[in-house]
Amino acid sequence: MQLAVIGTGYVGLVAGCCLAEFGNDVCCVDNNEAKIARLRQGEVPFFEPGLEPLLKRNHAAGRLTFSTELAPAVRKAEVIFVAVGTPAGEDGSADLSHVLDVARGIGEAIDGPDKIICLKSTVPVGTADRVRETVAAGSPHDFAIVSNPEFLKEGTAVNDFLKPD
Repeated sequence: MQLAVIGTGYVGLVAGCCLAEFGNDVCCVDNNEAKIARLRQGEVPFFEPGLEPLLKRNHAAGRLTFSTELAPAVRKAEVIFVAVGTPAGEDGSADLSHVLDVARGIGEAIDGPDKIICLKSTVPVGTADRVRETVAAGSPHDFAIVSNPEFLKEGTAVNDFLKPD
């Protein structure tokens, strides 16, 4: 299956590497060029046991690629995972600006029907509706929105993803 993971922070990179380990073709996308360059060299920007070997093995096998270009990844993918940051605002609410920016980019890039957009970012109830509206404003094509929130435990994230309860 062709997948795109938007965001290469803790959630996105663990998900991307593990999804590739399951045999999927995964393109991890981030707008941070320096981070993408490091990932292409096999360098993980944070420590998580077992993640670096997964990254290196799947990148070498061609199942895991890294890009700063959103549109080509979206066009190629059947499922697009949104795993960007939602920092807390001054009032404690989630800042959805990154999620909605990605949704706009996805809407502009979708070139056919039946894409699945999967929200992995930590977002409040109702965000899927906002993402649906944002994507639809830029695309005439049919798509689905699903939610797959992540609750990773640092230090066991790879094992938890590969062998869930």
